[in-house]
Amino acid sequence: MKPFIHNDWWAELEPEFEKSYYQDLHAFLIHEYETQLIHPDMYHIYEAFEWTPFSQVKVVILGQDPYHEPNQAHGLSFSVLPGVRIPPSLQNIYKELQSDLGIQPVNHGYLEKWAKQGVLLLNSVLTVRNGQAFSHKGKGWEQLTDAAIHKLSERSTPVVFILWGRAAQNKINLIDTDANIVIQSAHPSPLSAHRGFFGSKPFSKTNTALEALGETPIDWQLPEHAEVDDDNHQRA
Repeated sequence: MKPFIHNDWWAELEPEFEKSYYQDLHAFLIHEYETQLIHPDMYHIYEAFEWTPFSQVKVVILGQDPYHEPNQAHGLSFSVLPGVRIPPSLQNIYKELQSDLGIQPVNHGYLEKWAKQGVLLLNSVLTVRNGQAFSHKGKGWEQLTDAAIHKLSERSTPVVFILWGRAAQNKINLIDTDANIVIQSAHPSPLSAHRGFFGSKPFSKTNTALEALGETPIDWQLPEHAEVDDDNHQRA
């Protein structure tokens, strides 16, 4: 099989792509992309893995489902392309970032800088039909992304896992909590942010954990202006 993730993630995940569940998922996706409007486009499905190689992952922020409106999703959890309105959950992430570290919110939602520093922005499901949240849930993506989480948990260098909300926290059974660091709180969604997300200080806690591990902390300050580098985008 020709690699379609162009870094060390391929060696970790290639066995998954040979399994029957992925073959079924692949056939399903071919039909979906031919007959429906699907987000993200096929060039960006694996962008989280492309931008944050396996050996460089320091932090995982686990999302659930891609944004399902046009021009939003580009393969990273919580991130949207430049020029797209910042979604409510990301607005709340920015509010907590300001409260936690004093970082002023920017006017875009493009989280490339975080990804390039080792923050894997991974959704549990990597595709979705336009306007239909969770429409690709249960089709096989969860097995692939669970395998990625488990691989990171077993890696010799520890990882900080940030689990926001119940869906993310349900993945804790995939994580060796003795060998890795887990930071949990309510989800940043407007429906739940006031139930424990605000005031949880995940960004400072993450950097404290990284420093204790001898790692360089994350610079959470995003650039004031964001531009898409088309060279970053890889076809799935």
